[in-house]
Amino acid sequence: MKDISSLRALPHYPVMLEQVLEVCQPEKGGLFVDCTFGSGGYSNAILSFPKTKVIALDRDSNTQQYVSKMKKKYKDRFIFHNSKFSELDKVINKNTKIDSIIFDLGLSSMQISNLKRGFSFNSKGKPDMRMGLNSISAQEVLNNLGLETLRDILRFFGEEKEAFRIASNIVKQRDKKTITSIPDLVNIVRRSKRRDFKKKINTSTQTFQAIRIFVNKEIFELIEGLINATKLLKKDGKIIVITFHSIEDKIVKFFFTNFSGNKARGSRYYPDTDQKKILFENYKNKIIRPNSREIENNNPSRSAKLRFVTRSEDNFFYPIDFKNKFFHYLELENRYV
Repeated sequence: MKDISSLRALPHYPVMLEQVLEVCQPEKGGLFVDCTFGSGGYSNAILSFPKTKVIALDRDSNTQQYVSKMKKKYKDRFIFHNSKFSELDKVINKNTKIDSIIFDLGLSSMQISNLKRGFSFNSKGKPDMRMGLNSISAQEVLNNLGLETLRDILRFFGEEKEAFRIASNIVKQRDKKTITSIPDLVNIVRRSKRRDFKKKINTSTQTFQAIRIFVNKEIFELIEGLINATKLLKKDGKIIVITFHSIEDKIVKFFFTNFSGNKARGSRYYPDTDQKKILFENYKNKIIRPNSREIENNNPSRSAKLRFVTRSEDNFFYPIDFKNKFFHYLELENRYV
């Protein structure tokens, strides 16, 4: 394993980097896609091996300073697109066959620490929460959506038990005065929640997660990203996904499990009618977690789960069952008027 300690100097150290490299094996060379470029942690590590090339994506234009450094260092071995997951098959030629595609979901340290962007509870600014290439902000969501939609966003995207109370208080507050700051939102949530001294997380965590997912259409982007990644993978290529909350992980697990060889074949006692529904090799449902050393050095990694799957064939079919399974999430993300 190469020495990757220098990457710790980056503003966002990539989670489970050693494990990602172990799965995608850049020492063998090949073409890799880094779907969440950030400050370039995964891309830098992969390109440190000879005979590798990286196509990187990020919807956040604030990554540009790191993109410029990468282009200068690696020349034509590095290509960048300011794009979302859902545009993966538009920015990469369909005849390009990829060895591994990496998704590191959620927020980066850079996004959280930039208090002007409104991702942090400690921000004093506007409730923005846009990752980039967005049509709406959190402020527009808080001040315009109806009570039922706000409740559903908090319930389904934040798994918030007090969803109705928080949504009701958001509506009551904005009827008096427009919600224009993060402290406004934090105070509403704090007033709405019954105190639970057993919980170690901030009382606003689930509300912030829910609104951020809605603003950035993260469920749609993940589902489309996984489908597009599957189109581009060559046989024996790998999709590697790092998730940070149960909704993301549920979606990834369903996709990998239900379109793998061991699931699609069904029971040995019945005809093999679903053979055509295989996209991946037998999926073992293995979860890789960060080790204690990484958690100690990078505490946000504590909730990370890594799953990966291997492409079985070059043929592709559109997995409509996948989108149907999570239709209620997709419908909710499109409710903004």
